[in-house]
Amino acid sequence: MSISESYPPAFRSVVNDGDPLATAEEEVEPVLVQDEDIQIPVIDLERLDKEILREACKEWGIFRLVNHGVPLALTSRLQEISGLLLSLPFETKRELFAAVKSPLSYFWGTPALNPSGDALKRGSQASNVHMLEGFNVPLSKLPTFISCDDDHKPKLESFRLLIEEYGRHITRIAVSLFEDIAQTLNLELSGNRRSEYLSESTGLIRVYRYPGSSDKAAGEALGMEVHTDSSVISILKEDETGGLEIMKGEEWFCVKAVANTLIVNLGDMMQAISDDEYKSVTHRVKKKNREKERHSVCYFVFPKRDCVIKSSNYKPFTYSEFEAQVQADVQSLGTKIGLPRFSPNSPFFN
Repeated sequence: MSISESYPPAFRSVVNDGDPLATAEEEVEPVLVQDEDIQIPVIDLERLDKEILREACKEWGIFRLVNHGVPLALTSRLQEISGLLLSLPFETKRELFAAVKSPLSYFWGTPALNPSGDALKRGSQASNVHMLEGFNVPLSKLPTFISCDDDHKPKLESFRLLIEEYGRHITRIAVSLFEDIAQTLNLELSGNRRSEYLSESTGLIRVYRYPGSSDKAAGEALGMEVHTDSSVISILKEDETGGLEIMKGEEWFCVKAVANTLIVNLGDMMQAISDDEYKSVTHRVKKKNREKERHSVCYFVFPKRDCVIKSSNYKPFTYSEFEAQVQADVQSLGTKIGLPRFSPNSPFFN
C-alpha cells in the first residue's frame, strides 16, 4: 500500500502531484510570517513562578511547559501507536471507527466537530478543505474495552490504554494550571466553582496527522486555518516537525517545536472568565517542513455546559450557548466568530 492510500481521497492530489486544493481562491492575509522562531514564555511546573505565569497569560495567551511530569516513554509510545492507526488505509479507518462501539471517532478535512465528534458541514463561504485528519477521544466516555475485528484490536486496545494514561497526566496538569491562573486573577473558586469553570468531565483529546508533500506551493496550503480555541485551556504535544504559528500584534510568528515540552494556550472561555485580562491566542498550523508529516496530540477542557460565564465585556452566557453559536456560525458562514457574538461592543454581537 502506498502512503497516499492512507489519506482521504481529497488529499491525494496534493500528496502525489503537488496540486494544492486551495491557492488562487485563498484569502490573502494582511500580515506577514516572520522567518525566525519566536521565544514564548517558559513555565516550570515544578517551580512555578506566578508573576511569570501572569505575564504569559496577559501578554501572550500561550507558554511552554517544562518539568510537567508526563513520561517521555508514554508520549513516544502514544505517537507510535497513533501513527500506526493513522497509517491504515482510509477506508479501513472509516469502517473501523464506525464499527467501534464507543464515542471514539475519526475525522478528516476539517477541525470543526460537533459534540459527538462528527465533522460539521461548513457553510459555502468556508475556505477549502483542511489538510488534516485525526481521532477524537472524549476522555470521560472512554470505554473499558474496544470491540472490533481481531486484525486491529491490539492496536486499538493499546491506543485506548495509552490515551487513558496520557489523559490522567494531562488532566492533572490542566487542573493545577487553572488553579494557579485563578490565583493570579484573585478568582474565587470556593465550593464547586472550580469544577464549573473547568470541568474535568469535558476533557477531550484529538490526535492529528497533517500530510507531507514534495511540492513547494502545496506546502503552504497544508494545515489548520486561523482560529482561537473555545476551551478554557488547551495543551499541545507536537512532534519535531513544528508548524504552530501564533499572532502577536499584527504579525505571525513560528513557535519552535522543543522535545519533551508541552505548549499550553488559553482559550476563549479563559479570556471571558478573566474579563479579558488574559487572552485567547490566535493561532494556525502551517508546516515549514513540507515533505514530512506532522503529528500532534491536543487536549481541550471546557466549563460545565450549564456554567454561566459573567463578564463586564460580554452578556452572560453558558458554555452550551457559546458552543451552539459557534456551530451555527461554522455551518452558515463557514467560520467561527466566537466571543464577539456575545460582546455588545462588537459588530458581530448577536
